[in-house]
Amino acid sequence: MTDAFEKIRTVQLGTDGPRTGVQGFGAMGISEFYGDTDQAAARDTLDAALEAGVTLIDTADIYGRGANEEFLAPFVAAHRDEITLASKFAIQRDSADERVIRNDPAYIRDAVEASLRRLGADHIDLYYMHRRDPHVPLSESVGAMAELVQQGKVRYLGLSEVTGSELREAHAVHPITALQSEWSVFSRDVERSAVGAAAELGVAFVPYSPLGRGFLTGAFANAEQDLAKDDFRRFQPRFTGDNAKANAALLEPLRAIADAHGATPAQIALAWVQQRADVHGLTVVPIPGTRKRSRLLENAAATRITLTAEELAALEPIAGRVAGDRYPDMSSTSAAREG
Repeated sequence: MTDAFEKIRTVQLGTDGPRTGVQGFGAMGISEFYGDTDQAAARDTLDAALEAGVTLIDTADIYGRGANEEFLAPFVAAHRDEITLASKFAIQRDSADERVIRNDPAYIRDAVEASLRRLGADHIDLYYMHRRDPHVPLSESVGAMAELVQQGKVRYLGLSEVTGSELREAHAVHPITALQSEWSVFSRDVERSAVGAAAELGVAFVPYSPLGRGFLTGAFANAEQDLAKDDFRRFQPRFTGDNAKANAALLEPLRAIADAHGATPAQIALAWVQQRADVHGLTVVPIPGTRKRSRLLENAAATRITLTAEELAALEPIAGRVAGDRYPDMSSTSAAREG
């Protein structure tokens, strides 16, 4: 493989957004959800991201109940002009860890101020609505987000887990630069309508969990046994019981292609989602997350792999055979609102 320290190429987010590396970095796992984190190693991983040209750094106010944004603050301060900083609002967690989705303008205004304070920044480059509350008109929510742009607190707007029709409705209120939703060899719900709408409108697509929350790495011989006790994937349908066994069997084509390229299954999975850009005619910037420098560089090197038509064809049937939903409760995802 090519030296991973060779910087990855850059692309423009949307028709008028910032230029970023063609692969970004999802910071969620630094703070929670995937077990304990070595903070020094995580900081070293962020440094590796910049060395590799991975400049889109993605966080959210819900990650660690704000701790993720606070963790990133020193890195943001040291490299503010070198990175594209993305954060998200909309999901609240109460004392019982129950989640409530809020899109009302008053909440949006409060949320951005809290994020800016935690990040130690005067603006956020890309600000997403993390989840859609169908009870609040999109025009009100996006209108409030647009005011943040006018005030200089936010540069560009994004949405997460919306349908194609919702993206079109929002874009009519204010240009949307990026759509972030789960998209991988295992998860292709978004191809029903959201991907086509994004391509039509010139909106960049930012796939989260492009490695199927790590399942596509092939690292889980027995997912439930191999995961830490506080790892939230223990409760994800695709990682449990018979589903995990069935899904593990689907990885054989991924492994065979990886062997042919002298690569890892994770790199092939990332190359697949990266090539969705050519298949669907839009900018695609996946945001795999990791807490290790070695994995960050491995992921970045995947941007230099090109899969053949035959290899893409071998991977094509996998998503339709996956056992289990993405989440125990799919009600807040775009798939639940596609109709």
